[in-house]
Amino acid sequence: MDSSLDGERDGAVRQGHMVICGDNALAQRLSKELATVYAQRVTVVLPSLRGGDHGPQIAELTGRADLAVDAVEAQVPDDGALHRAGIAEASALALTSGDDQLNISIALRARRINPHLRLVIRMFNPTLGRYLEDLLDRAARVRNPAMDPATVDASTTVLSDSETAAPSLVAAAVVGSDKIVYADGLLLRAKERTVGTAGRRDPLCTLALLPGAEDSDEGDVDEDPDDRDGPVLLPDEAELEGLPAHRGTVVLEAITRRPGYEPPRARRFPRAPVLKELFSRRLRYALLLMSVIVLVLTAVNWLMSGESLLHAAYVTLLDVLAINDPKAEEPGDEQVMQLLAALAGMMLLPLLLAVVLESYGAFRKAVALPDPPRGLSRHVVLLGLGKVGTRVLDRLLEMDIPVVCIERDPEARGVALARARRVPTLIADVTEDGVLEEAKIKRSRALLAATSNDGTNLEASLYARQVKPELRVVMRLFDDEFASTVYRTLRDTYPAAQTRSRSVSALAAPAFAGALMGRQVLGAIPVGRRVLVFAAVEVGGNPLLENRTVADACRTEGWRVVALDAAGAGGEQRDLSSMTPVPSGGRNGLEWKVSSEHVLRAGERVVVAATRRGLGRLMAAGPGHGTPPIPGTGEYHFGPPSPRAQDDPRTPGHGW
Repeated sequence: MDSSLDGERDGAVRQGHMVICGDNALAQRLSKELATVYAQRVTVVLPSLRGGDHGPQIAELTGRADLAVDAVEAQVPDDGALHRAGIAEASALALTSGDDQLNISIALRARRINPHLRLVIRMFNPTLGRYLEDLLDRAARVRNPAMDPATVDASTTVLSDSETAAPSLVAAAVVGSDKIVYADGLLLRAKERTVGTAGRRDPLCTLALLPGAEDSDEGDVDEDPDDRDGPVLLPDEAELEGLPAHRGTVVLEAITRRPGYEPPRARRFPRAPVLKELFSRRLRYALLLMSVIVLVLTAVNWLMSGESLLHAAYVTLLDVLAINDPKAEEPGDEQVMQLLAALAGMMLLPLLLAVVLESYGAFRKAVALPDPPRGLSRHVVLLGLGKVGTRVLDRLLEMDIPVVCIERDPEARGVALARARRVPTLIADVTEDGVLEEAKIKRSRALLAATSNDGTNLEASLYARQVKPELRVVMRLFDDEFASTVYRTLRDTYPAAQTRSRSVSALAAPAFAGALMGRQVLGAIPVGRRVLVFAAVEVGGNPLLENRTVADACRTEGWRVVALDAAGAGGEQRDLSSMTPVPSGGRNGLEWKVSSEHVLRAGERVVVAATRRGLGRLMAAGPGHGTPPIPGTGEYHFGPPSPRAQDDPRTPGHGW
């Protein structure tokens, strides 16, 4: 599309669309994610479509008739470029540059032009990001004091590489699948099960009924949302009754913690070592023997002197420590007892020295990084404790998954976290012989290579596969083409093992897309050739939900209620897509097992799994949405389609 469109035409054409600023892999991935998964119209602002980092790749997206992706060329994203991109009428803006200062400058300009704009900003400095979020949110409220946060989402979200990459890396290592969604601190996955096995695993709900039991678990996402071939999405529970046990289904499962589990808190000080960690077994036995000798001498002294037991113990200790007067004038038996006590005192001196030395070494070891336990198994070997590795480690610990870390730099960012949480960590170069074996790689469930060096990640993964061919491997790779090549090669070489080779941009794009769609959208999961979107919807004012039972509120091929948030409607809503769990016993947690007879009332909020068409109908029926559904389809869009999409006969609502 011509990038020289005048501002008037751009504003009319791009109303309600999304703008992306950046010429990098993240901008390209994000554009494709929004256009294919969420069916949004996107405008990319970049220096050139013919050069730069990813200009030609973005140009390919703009040339596809089935995608509503446009581009505006500008060396600097100034006010003029933003106006040409339609920022005044856009619903969201993503800033993907690696330059924090440039992103801040564009964000401030965009907030001034459009106070209703939803902002998603990539930043490396988390502290500055928090300050920027508060500043831009305040600016939105000042520019438009009457803005209702319940109907207008003008939020600012700052994401870093570590924040966006960690969830996908953790999911790939733990469940071995990209079909995941985070909701209220839980990791949800879509998994193929037969009718006979699904019931035994107690899934949250059934997402799809497959035409056969042998469908692939890794099907690609079709970019045509109206494709009706394939599985039946969101079937009614009555449709599942009477089906043969081998019939295939796709169910929603939660990777849950054990009952009553609460994530451990980081300790301010190292934990106090117990006695067996302070002293060796031989030293403990020697101390026990000396204590017995002193007690025997005390008892004999008590019987011989006729004094009180306390006085006898006092005198015996003075003799043992050789600070009592010699008993030259006393009877012979008392002299013998004093000599025996002095001999015991001589034996005690080296024991006291050993106690001091061993306790000093034990305390040093207590504040050091522990080694992997001897019987450890079913753990994740995490390679690298940089920015991404630190976030990944934190997520794994929150999910109560055992981890063994390997880091070459003892001053790396995540070493302090590993030390505070007593995570077994090896300070070593993973390319050296025996390091992975010391990390118990043979008994591990997965290797997660998250260093900033592609060569190190690949070398460690190949060596781990030689040690354990069936090992699940997840690699963080920076180059897209290199990542794709490595994935195909490892998949073909080790067909029985799971391999995930992802670039940083591929890991970041889903999180950025979810943030751009707003806090009500939790994520999307591909099912066969179609997509299910998970979103939080308010019940009040929506005739498709309010005063209906959960069973009546669901629609096959439309939407299904999967969770209830009784305290989540109205005012400033908490972000259900957060990976931080609600404390145990909290009143704001989601209720995942909702009775089909429960009547939905105003003041409640539900989490639904819906097709794009179904979510459009559901959102259009709610309050605060003035854009009508497309005639003949009931599908809701954030704005009118682009001219190219209107001319495409495959576009839903063609001719609107």
